[in-house]
Amino acid sequence: MLLLFVLLAMVPVYARVQAEPFYVILFARVLIFAIAALSLDLILGVAGLVSFGHALYLGIGAYAAGILAQHGIDNGWVHVGVAVGMCAAVGLVTGLVSLRTAGIAFIMITLAFAQMGYFLAVSLKDYGGDDGLPLAAASRFGSLSLADPVTLYCVALAMLALLLLLGRRMLKARFGMTLAGIRMNPRRMRALGVATLHYTLAAYVSAAVLCGLAGVLLANLTQFVSPSTLSWTTSGELIVMVVIGGLGTFAGPVLGALAMVLVEEGLKAATEHWMVYMGPLIVVVVLVSKRGLIGVLQELDARRARGATRTRPADGAHR
Repeated sequence: MLLLFVLLAMVPVYARVQAEPFYVILFARVLIFAIAALSLDLILGVAGLVSFGHALYLGIGAYAAGILAQHGIDNGWVHVGVAVGMCAAVGLVTGLVSLRTAGIAFIMITLAFAQMGYFLAVSLKDYGGDDGLPLAAASRFGSLSLADPVTLYCVALAMLALLLLLGRRMLKARFGMTLAGIRMNPRRMRALGVATLHYTLAAYVSAAVLCGLAGVLLANLTQFVSPSTLSWTTSGELIVMVVIGGLGTFAGPVLGALAMVLVEEGLKAATEHWMVYMGPLIVVVVLVSKRGLIGVLQELDARRARGATRTRPADGAHR
């Protein structure tokens, strides 16, 4: 992951040297979807809650920036504050309802809430309705403006790095261990006196807030806000990113987002029927390793370590 972040940090430099600003925009999209997928991994991979409506919060964050900009407010801190407040409020209300269920019922309720948000966005005729809303002004943080793709890229990269560090510590902390216990056996955790609803609700709201921040960045990247951001297909893409990257690792969704976006762009450039090829590729990755891409890399690393261990005694005997 350290090597990956070094390479990602060099993208703006490479794009400038090659005079290809598209690379900055492409990899900024990777970083934004990695943040959104990482937020989903908090409830899907760590807590074991399959949410099919996580795109709701991506859309809320995007519309928070878009609607405020439409009214002449370009203060980035206000955009972030409204996005965080709205995602936290909606996540709290929907979480209190959906977390009282489990399994397929939880999936369907989260999908229903996301579809409600989608049709609400479509009905906002003053803000573009089904056609979407162009971003009137980019988010500004003092002298920094997210209208500059390089600035946006650096902000997204720093945010992703911070979230990975915090996520790694969280997995080993009491909160993360409790969520893992709830995922494995919620009944036993309740028998031990753990308020499982409180923990899962905290994780659900936290994931909603983080995804809302990704929505603000996405609106500034595309300079456009669309109801399609809240659609169930976007939620499905986030789930695929988490699954093919590696559940419950936080680093896995980053690899999943990188693979999904880059492969998608490559296939789109090669053929208009790119979805025909994308599906089998996802199936192959899942079949090869149930732990996703991060599992494949860990297995390769383990094989290399075992190979190095076997060769050392032979080298010594030869000498």
